[in-house]
Amino acid sequence: MSFEDRQPLREPIFNIPRAVVAICALLMLIQLLENIVSPETYGFIFIHFAFVPGRFTFAFDPDLVSAAFNKIAQGDELRAQIAEQFLGDGSPQWWTFLTYAFLHGGWAHVSLNCLWLVAFGGAVAKRLETVPFLLLLAVCAIAGAIVHYLTHITDLEPVVGASAAVSGAMGAASRFVFQPGGPLGGRRRAGLSGDRDDEFRRPALTLIQTLTSGRSLPFILLWFALNFVFGVSGAIPGLGEGAVVAWEAHVGGFLAGLLLFGWFDQPRRLVPAFEEEA
Repeated sequence: MSFEDRQPLREPIFNIPRAVVAICALLMLIQLLENIVSPETYGFIFIHFAFVPGRFTFAFDPDLVSAAFNKIAQGDELRAQIAEQFLGDGSPQWWTFLTYAFLHGGWAHVSLNCLWLVAFGGAVAKRLETVPFLLLLAVCAIAGAIVHYLTHITDLEPVVGASAAVSGAMGAASRFVFQPGGPLGGRRRAGLSGDRDDEFRRPALTLIQTLTSGRSLPFILLWFALNFVFGVSGAIPGLGEGAVVAWEAHVGGFLAGLLLFGWFDQPRRLVPAFEEEA
């Protein structure tokens, strides 16, 4: 091996896929608009683009939602007024299964989601083409809204945030980043020259392999444990007092990414499976 072959890889300081940069920029721009528009416009945006489970239930069982609303009104008049605004005319707004993911409750919320999207969505974006990557995030966001709906069918409180989509990226990444030769799986000749993008193009693990892998399974179990803690505590540190974690939506997104990743997994060029040295 020549001296040149032994030179360490020179990686750029920032190597974030353009699709991830574009998504984060869009989310930040939307948050900025939320901050500068009038209170009336702000309310209009949330009423028409946040996900409100009770609106969908009201379409086929108005009595069930009305009973839940009356219970709110008896205990908290202000909360009842807000719920009435989000119920509106009771018609379902189907687009909100996706649009809620573009809205956030503040800079801490959107920044945290962008941070995790860069960390795990970046790996998925490097593996997939742009369109499949965006479709995967959209499917995970919708899956998160569906799971949240099934567990909060009469809620009239809005749900916002890209957390379900980001969780889906985490679930998808667990299918390939921890395997031998993967981005987080260890490299036989770490630091030597080579195409580092190959780490993102190794054949993905099957679902069974992922769930029995000594690398992937601990990550998955830790992810579920942390979301359980956040769900029980009702908040994530740094998101402000009163912020409630829609952890069921996180679970829906993560499971969608984990289970459906194979449908989107058509990397630009697969490389041979990595064989660890004994």
